[in-house]
Amino acid sequence: MSNLTSVKPYKISVVTGIAIVVANMVGTGVFTSLGFQVVDIQSGFALLMLWLVGGVIALCGALCYGELAAAMPRSGGEYHYLSRIYHPALGFLSGWVSATVGFAAPTAAAAMALEKYATSVWPTLPPKWLAVGVVLALAGVHASSSRAGSRLQVVVTLVKVAVLVGFIGVGLVVAVPQPVVFTPQGSPEWQLLLSPAFAVSLIFVSYAYSGWNAAVYLTGEIEQPQRNLPRILLIGTGTVLLLYIGLNFIFLHSTPITSLKGQVEVGFVAATSLFGTAGGRLMGGLIAALLVSTISSMIFAGPRIVQVMGEDLPALRFLAYRSPGGVPVRALIFQTALTLLFVLQSSFAQVVVYAGFVLNLFTFLTVLGLFILRVRQPALPRPYKAWGYPLTPLLFLLLNGWTLRFIAQDKPTETLYGLATLGLGLLVYFGSQRVFRQPQSAN
Repeated sequence: MSNLTSVKPYKISVVTGIAIVVANMVGTGVFTSLGFQVVDIQSGFALLMLWLVGGVIALCGALCYGELAAAMPRSGGEYHYLSRIYHPALGFLSGWVSATVGFAAPTAAAAMALEKYATSVWPTLPPKWLAVGVVLALAGVHASSSRAGSRLQVVVTLVKVAVLVGFIGVGLVVAVPQPVVFTPQGSPEWQLLLSPAFAVSLIFVSYAYSGWNAAVYLTGEIEQPQRNLPRILLIGTGTVLLLYIGLNFIFLHSTPITSLKGQVEVGFVAATSLFGTAGGRLMGGLIAALLVSTISSMIFAGPRIVQVMGEDLPALRFLAYRSPGGVPVRALIFQTALTLLFVLQSSFAQVVVYAGFVLNLFTFLTVLGLFILRVRQPALPRPYKAWGYPLTPLLFLLLNGWTLRFIAQDKPTETLYGLATLGLGLLVYFGSQRVFRQPQSAN
C-alpha cells in the first residue's frame, strides 16, 4: 500500500523547471490576445508597451516569489504561502481558485485555442472533440509517472521555443512592413498608457504571462528548491519576455491591424500574411501542435496544489493520494474533469477575463505578503532575497492593483463571477471545518 511518507517522487531538474515555466506562459495568450487588444488600441508603440509592462510585472513577481519559495520550500504555491502568512482560510481560497479556475480554466482555454488553430487548417475536424481528446491524452501521460511527464515537457518546450525563434527570424527577413510606428509620436501616445483601454488590454497580457509562477506549485519535487527555484523563475520569465516582444513585433510589422482585429488565431493570420495561404496553414498547424506543450505543463503543475490541500484538509484527504510513482492521480483526475467542463460549456474570452481577475487578485495578496513576512519573521532563513526590494514588489503591487481596478470597473460580470467563486470557496471551507470538528468534540 502506497502512502505519502513512503513515496520518493522523481526530482525535477532546473531544465525541466524552466521548461514548465516557459510552457505555461507561452501558449494561449500570445497567440490569441493581440486580436482583442487592437480593437481599442492601434498604436504600435502602446501595443508593444503592453507586452513590456506585462513582462516587467511578471519579472517583479518572479523575484518576490523566489524569496517566498526559498523561505517556505513546499509545493502548493499561493495556497501554502497565504496559509502561512495570513490565515488558512485565505490559503484555502487561493487553492480553491487554483483548483477550480487557475489551472482548469487556462488549460481549457489553451485546448480551445488549439482547436481554433487546428480547424483553421483542417476545417472538417469535429468541434470540441479535438480539445477533449488532447486533454485526455496528456492527462494519461502525466498520470503514468512524473519522469515521463518531465521528459515530455522538456522535449515539447524545446521544440516550441525553436519554432518561435525561427518564426521571428524569418519574419524579420520576409515581412512586407506595415505602416505601424513603434516609437512614441507625442504626448497622446504616452497618455494612452494610462487609459482604461490600456488597463483592460493588460489583463489579456497578464493572462499570457500568468504561468511565470508555475514552478512554485512543484517546489517539493524540485531538486534543491531553495537554490534552484529562483533561477527557474527568473530564467523562464526573462526568456518569455523576449519571445513575446519579438512575436508581437512580427505580428504587427507583417500584418495589417484591420486583419488582426477581433481574431482569436492571430498567429495563423500573421503567418498567412507572411508566407501565403499554404505557409499560413502550415504555421497554424505548428502553433496548434505547440499548444500541446502549454496544456501539458498545466496538467503537470495544477494537481500538485489540490494534492497539498488534501494533505492539510480532512474534507479533501482523498485527493492527497499519490501513486507509487509519486503522481497525485486523484487530484489530476479532478482537474481534468473541471477542464473538460470548461471546454464544453464556456467561450474563450469569458474564460480569459474570468480567470485573469481572480488569479491577479491572489498574486497581489501573495506579493503583499512578502512585506508582512519580513516584518513578522525577520529571522526566518532566506537563502534568496528579492532583488530590488522594496521597489520591485511595490512596482508589482502598483501595476497589478491598477489592472484589477479597471477590470472591476469595465468587466463587472466577470468580476462578479470571480467574487462568487470566492464566496463559494468560503462556504466550502467553513462548512468542512464544522463537519470535521463535530466528531472530534463528540469523543
